[in-house]
Amino acid sequence: MTDSGDRDFSVAVVVVAAGRGERLGADRPKALVELADEPLVVRAVRGVQAAAVASQVVVVAPHELAASFRQLFDESVEVVAGGDDRLASVQAGLAAITQPVDAVLVHDSARPLTPPEVFQRVVDALRAGALAVVPVVPLVDTVKQVDPAGVVERTVERSALVAAQTPQAGTFAVITDAYRRLGNGDAQAFTDDASVMEAANVQVETVAGDRRSLKITTPFDLLVAEAILAEGNPND
Repeated sequence: MTDSGDRDFSVAVVVVAAGRGERLGADRPKALVELADEPLVVRAVRGVQAAAVASQVVVVAPHELAASFRQLFDESVEVVAGGDDRLASVQAGLAAITQPVDAVLVHDSARPLTPPEVFQRVVDALRAGALAVVPVVPLVDTVKQVDPAGVVERTVERSALVAAQTPQAGTFAVITDAYRRLGNGDAQAFTDDASVMEAANVQVETVAGDRRSLKITTPFDLLVAEAILAEGNPND
């Protein structure tokens, strides 16, 4: 297990890997889909370890496959069963944090190529006093708002818009309290951890993300990730 080298600021990382990944069209959970002959979740965890920021790493696996996932890692990585949706899975990961920590980073296993410096920027912002942090990248495409029929209503000004990535983070008190406040039926209302903390009236700060930290959702994304690997994986 690695740590940040800062004994006064400890971090746990929850790697969410319980998604089914229907859009990827695979015959297995998304986290077990292979990128260059290695499951996405294994690459994602290795990226966390390469960043050297975590005193504890928790992987949240599909409920029925938790035992199989445990065989992918050594004893330094804890594997727990996830819930029926992402919010429930994150809650399971938070509940599994056994060490006293100052902050928690939540990372998607579907972003297996996130460079170590992104993790470090998130932790640095928390250490500097941020209560919640999300890495972001600027939008490069023109954004259109359309009606239910697909007719363009307006062109959205993109200068103030960014795309959120992971790891998304909060101080331990902030992120656990924000998730504790969630009620039944909230799963569809929140698509990431930052929005959960926003709903709890927490100011969420941003740091620079990285284009290599793409989220693998479709077969095309796998092709892009393979091209990135061909140029040199930042986590190898």
